[in-house]
Amino acid sequence: MGAVPVRPYPHMAASVASSAFFPAPAPASKNGTGGSSKDSLDMRGVAGNAGVVRSSARLRAAVPKVSGGGGKAAVTDGEDEAARPSAPRTFYNQLPDWSVLLAAITTIFLAAERQWTLVDWKPKRPDMLIDTFGFSGQVFRQDFSIRSYEIGADRTASIETLMNHLQETALNHAKSAGLLGDGFGSTPEMSKRNLFWVVSQMQVLVEQYPCWGDTVGIDTWVSGHGKNGLRRDWHLHDHNTGQTILKATSKWVMMHKHTRKLARIPDEVRTEIAPYFSERTAITDEDSRKLPKLPGNGGPMASKYVRTSLTPRWSDLDLNQHVNNVRYIGWILESAPISIFENHELASIVLDYKRECGRDSVLQSHTTVFTDCVDGSGETTLQCEHLLCLESGHTIVKARTMWRPKKTNAMGTLAPVSAGEF
Repeated sequence: MGAVPVRPYPHMAASVASSAFFPAPAPASKNGTGGSSKDSLDMRGVAGNAGVVRSSARLRAAVPKVSGGGGKAAVTDGEDEAARPSAPRTFYNQLPDWSVLLAAITTIFLAAERQWTLVDWKPKRPDMLIDTFGFSGQVFRQDFSIRSYEIGADRTASIETLMNHLQETALNHAKSAGLLGDGFGSTPEMSKRNLFWVVSQMQVLVEQYPCWGDTVGIDTWVSGHGKNGLRRDWHLHDHNTGQTILKATSKWVMMHKHTRKLARIPDEVRTEIAPYFSERTAITDEDSRKLPKLPGNGGPMASKYVRTSLTPRWSDLDLNQHVNNVRYIGWILESAPISIFENHELASIVLDYKRECGRDSVLQSHTTVFTDCVDGSGETTLQCEHLLCLESGHTIVKARTMWRPKKTNAMGTLAPVSAGEF
């Protein structure tokens, strides 16, 4: 009986993704040679395989099959197919599918470039995101960028914004010098004795207001004031032009954290802070006029305004559990008529702090407006006197503000202040 032909099947172990780039090699023939099987595809395509099939058929027709003994070996179909010629293996037909490979490489490079862009991203204006600071001798300097949420309806930074930047610079000054204890207003030696600084007086002169995106530089320094006081000054200027924006000076006294009474400066604290004193002043001509106990004595050129039932919010309190001094300015201006803000801008403010305000306090804001003031340029300015007090009558802070007309544009009209025009 004739032998049953055995036909080899193609190798299917390689994955589809791998074979797209590097095709799996064909299985070896029975005689050990490196020829490919009949099912292997090369660059000759289907036509080449068809030629091989026709050659194999002619070979089988020429050799007869022997079904018995007689000392002759039977020629099987399997041996015939193993001995048939195959397409030659070349370097070219073993190369991967270049279109798929190129697409994969392109995808990888695009993803890497996108990731690198995210990691190495820098703003067009680095100063928009970075607040730099450092010392120049005994003067501490810090830069700030005016953010969009810090400007008001007239497109400039508010007075509260500028005051917050002054306060931030003072704290960073103390921290950089190693003079910041466990509270915002205490040095390490003061913290040991439950003492902290409180502002008693402040004067601010504003020459111009920065706009959104402007970078401002602030210089600040400290010096002694009397036997038991401290003085801190600021000079705020445009970072690019150097023009003065604001000058301010303040006086500070020491208070005990638990008794809430004023205290003398201990010698240890004086020794701690004295190396940072600088004998210079930001405002040479200080406003030393006394503020009245009550705002305005009336008169034909004075108008009085009042706001009642003002209460602190939790966010108004600082680490020492009393209202932040910048919040007082907002309350003072609460009682000023809106017409002042529409046509004037704050030129100066003098503050005299008398008492701290707690979270349960209920306050009243009083403003008296005088319109008979004329400045050196002949323009009529406004002077206001303010009083912030508890409803029980105790004074919290007294203040005096000066207002100048807002600058006009080339058409002679006030700069637009409508929020809808942003």
